[in-house]
Amino acid sequence: MFLLGIETSCDESSAAIVEAGKNILSNVVMSQVKDHAVFHGVVPELASRMHLEAINAVIEEAFCHAGLSYSDIAAVAVVHKPGLVGSLLIGLSTAKAFAYQLGVPLVPVNHIEAHLYAPHLEQDIPFPNIGLAVSGGHTLVYHSKSYTEHSLIGSTIDDAVGEAFDKVAKHFDLGYPGGPIIDGMARDGDFLAYKFPRAKYKDDNPYQFSYSGLKTAVIHQLNKFHAKGHGSAVPDILASFQKAAIDVLLDVAVTAARDHGIQDVVVSGGVSCNSYMRSVFKEHSEITAYFASPKLSTDNGAMVAGLAYHLLKEGITADYSLNAHSKIVKQGRALP
Repeated sequence: MFLLGIETSCDESSAAIVEAGKNILSNVVMSQVKDHAVFHGVVPELASRMHLEAINAVIEEAFCHAGLSYSDIAAVAVVHKPGLVGSLLIGLSTAKAFAYQLGVPLVPVNHIEAHLYAPHLEQDIPFPNIGLAVSGGHTLVYHSKSYTEHSLIGSTIDDAVGEAFDKVAKHFDLGYPGGPIIDGMARDGDFLAYKFPRAKYKDDNPYQFSYSGLKTAVIHQLNKFHAKGHGSAVPDILASFQKAAIDVLLDVAVTAARDHGIQDVVVSGGVSCNSYMRSVFKEHSEITAYFASPKLSTDNGAMVAGLAYHLLKEGITADYSLNAHSKIVKQGRALP
């Protein structure tokens, strides 16, 4: 069974064809990063216009790489939440047109659930597990019982971890996106040089995050050095920031795993490409961490088509009234 997956939730136009939820025949991704870099972040209107220009060509390329024709597709899967509404609508409209023309089911996919599925494309991972979704827009913790059953147990109360990386990089005038740049520069720094704050919410929800205070502390540290006329300490600051940001994720993931009697932790999303994160998670003795390869960690159609296979097996489809939602809403396939 071949499924076409379409992903346009933010600034990547992607289409993929996956067989039976596992075998990736094609996975085409067109990134808009260079177009948004001058603004130090994604401009929604620009993103949606670029999706509109690219999506048909991306889908055609996916079919070309897979060596299949339209008639080989058993269903069309598309991300309809959460994300930028304008961008989501481009993918959603395209998917509806394909599904209607081919006379095949339309499968609605939650963007976060798709990220949690990404490591399953390459590895056999036991259930239940703890799922950690980390990106520029999301920092979320789940208790996952199956491919399609996830309970949200924690989230950030302000900035997402990837957003904090981007804002720090912008203040340091390093470029966009901030995550890969900081990861590279931090390798030349001392991660013990500065002790930055790590927000904890044990009395409320031990699985919550806050990155606003950490971001502000890092920015103020650089300002202090400039004010005193010191030489550049940027690599040390960035290394210490990265350690603080990632160690909080590790602490929450380990706490959640311990509390739920689970050893396996699935880590997904763009921030999961961070080298320090992969190192400390894999080295921790209390958990077994699973990461997707970098090409499947960022937004892509393969994770959409892969998850959709399991949704389709459960009879989860949508009609043509399916709409886009910017947030995880409490309706339909929304998570609690």
